[in-house]
Formats: sequence, structure tokens, C-alpha cells
Amino acid sequence: MLFKEISTSHLIEVADIVTLSNPYELTVVGRYLWGEEVQDPEVFDKTQLRFLSGEELPRCWHDSRYRDREVRRLRCGTRAGEDGDYYQGA
Repeated sequence: MLFKEISTSHLIEVADIVTLSNPYELTVVGRYLWGEEVQDPEVFDKTQLRFLSGEELPRCWHDSRYRDREVRRLRCGTRAGEDGDYYQGA
């Protein structure tokens, strides 16, 4: 799969989609795409990658706690937007 690095806008090829979508892995191994030769693999921070369209990667791919706020809200019985970041304990 091809991605764009934020800082340089270079194209990066990532072959391991399982690691890419695993929220407990903060980095992924990929290769820059430039020149005629195959580049050596390098480690990239997933938060520094974007889709070619410029969209960010889904939060669930790099944040293992992406549903914590929703779970807190369900445990407390509050509605969306009602509790903000306030949490009384479960």
C-alpha cells in the first residue's frame, strides 16, 4: 500500500498491512519510492503517514485507546456530548 510522509511528501510503500492496522504497533516498516533501485527498508512512525489523498490514517490504526471515551460514556449512562471529558468512575 502506498502512503505519503507528512514532513517530506515522499511516497512510502508499506507491505505489511497487518502491522499497519494494529493499534499496538506505533511504527511500521516501509520503503521510500524514488529512483530506479529498490530502497532499503526503514521504520516509519504511523502518525507521520497519510493516504495519497492527504487523509489521515484511521485513528484505530495508531491509537489503542481510541474507544475509551465511548466506553466511559456507556458505563456512566450518559449521552454523547453530555459528559465532555468528565468521568465519575465506574
